[in-house]
Amino acid sequence: MSRYRRKQAQEVFEVSGVRSSLTDDVRTRTRKYAISMGIRTVCFLGAIVTEGLLRWSLFVGAIVLPYIAVVIANGGREPTRHNPPPAVQLPLRTQLPPAQREDRS
Repeated sequence: MSRYRRKQAQEVFEVSGVRSSLTDDVRTRTRKYAISMGIRTVCFLGAIVTEGLLRWSLFVGAIVLPYIAVVIANGGREPTRHNPPPAVQLPLRTQLPPAQREDRS
């Protein structure tokens, strides 16, 4: 069993700097939106049950959270942490010399 635990502690290396798939990105943004809407529902229900300043605070939260959730969901893909290293290094291109005219005398 100690052998298995040693393997878990090893560092995992990335093969490349490739972004996550579009499907994973959409799934992540959908999850964030659903969590925000769940919090909004709790705020709305809490505003019905409570009284005083807490009621109005929860009511404002229930009104503002949909805007924040939509902005987060439509925010686009997450930026990559770093660009992948170039696979091939191309040689520096040099300019061709000017063409020489031939004398036909």
